[in-house]
Amino acid sequence: MKLNPGFVKHTIDGMTLVVPVAGANFHGLVQGNNTVGVILDCLQNDVTQADIVNTLCERFNGDRALIEADVADVVSRLKEIGAIDE
Repeated sequence: MKLNPGFVKHTIDGMTLVVPVAGANFHGLVQGNNTVGVILDCLQNDVTQADIVNTLCERFNGDRALIEADVADVVSRLKEIGAIDE
């Protein structure tokens, strides 16, 4: 999966935003934290959900099961708005 080219990541004052650009079917902004920013960085390339979890586990000290659940939630929400291409 990969970030749909109709969406871009923008960071402002430590806050990560997912911004639709021309041609996106979603109209609005999605706001997230630094973890969402890392997920979006991963999605710049074709990755699996497991790849994203591995990256987060390397960067942050946390329970793997919790990280997996959080990644699944973010990915699901991004898919709902069409921000991820499979």
